[in-house]
Amino acid sequence: MTTDQRNIEVEERHIEKRSDSSRVTATFIKYAAYLIIFFGILYFLAKYILPKF
Repeated sequence: MTTDQRNIEVEERHIEKRSDSSRVTATFIKYAAYLIIFFGILYFLAKYILPKF
């Protein structure tokens, strides 16, 4: 009987799912500020600029 000895290299991958809540919160605050500024400009245009025409 002959025994075959195989040299098998197994590559192991460890995938970590990172959930950085501080980064998510900072992004939410940034886009919320963009929306507030955008709607503030629209309000200013509708309230003060458009009635003059």
